[in-house]
Amino acid sequence: MLDLQISDFINYCQVSNFSKKSIKTLSEKLREFNRFISSQPISALSEISYKHLREFVTGSTSVHVKKARVWALHQFFHFLKLNHLIEDNIALSIPYPKIEKTVPQYLTPDEYNQILSYFYQKATSFCGLRNLVLIMLFGFLGLRLKSIILLDIADVDIGAGLALVKEKGGVIRNVVLPKILCEVLKHYIEKLGKLEGPLFLSKRNKRISERTVQDIFRSAANSLGIEKHLHAHLFRHTAATHINIVAGVDICQYVLGHSQRENTYKYTHLNPDEYAVYMKKHPFMDL
Repeated sequence: MLDLQISDFINYCQVSNFSKKSIKTLSEKLREFNRFISSQPISALSEISYKHLREFVTGSTSVHVKKARVWALHQFFHFLKLNHLIEDNIALSIPYPKIEKTVPQYLTPDEYNQILSYFYQKATSFCGLRNLVLIMLFGFLGLRLKSIILLDIADVDIGAGLALVKEKGGVIRNVVLPKILCEVLKHYIEKLGKLEGPLFLSKRNKRISERTVQDIFRSAANSLGIEKHLHAHLFRHTAATHINIVAGVDICQYVLGHSQRENTYKYTHLNPDEYAVYMKKHPFMDL
């Protein structure tokens, strides 16, 4: 029923520079909405009511799916109103579901050192050395998976101890590399034997993929018997937490590349050492 309108909306999103990920999500959720509306006794766009939108949103038990559906409806009905296909954007009245905050996981220094030791022992081969550099970039600097994958050889200046990192939204920034990481990187680039091209290659001599990195994490977790699910964001939380403990939020914000302080707070956690000192001074601790 809404095939033409949805198609026009997706074209509008592409022209309006929506990200590929956003367009994919919008397409999926609106196809679901189209199937839902087609199952209802509705013959015209004007017959779609707020009640129909609510039923569609609440039709999923996942709070994240509900949130994606609300967002898709907000955007789609805004487009319909812009094109005078409807009078009011009734979707704006649908509230976003509340997502309960979970306590973010991160690796303790001992856990991260255990992982570092594992990759150091495996660094006897080219792929092993590559994996060691990867795990150091993740754990030391908290870089995003996409940013690490997009690194080119020319982006790394060992002499200056800097790396040019491509971030979300087309942002490019310089990141300071720890001395130990520079030494390992220098050895790795020498083994790579190239002056240009992707910094991290797969066994097929192509730029490494997200799936390959995930497989590297999975293999390490299985070998070490680590119960935590190893993934890029876990290392980002780890780096942020450890940097916050020794350097504070300002430095942590810079390393993570956040333009707003509020975004950094999502990744930093209470310093347990400071908390322990405070509790020892608590007036009721001696009772």
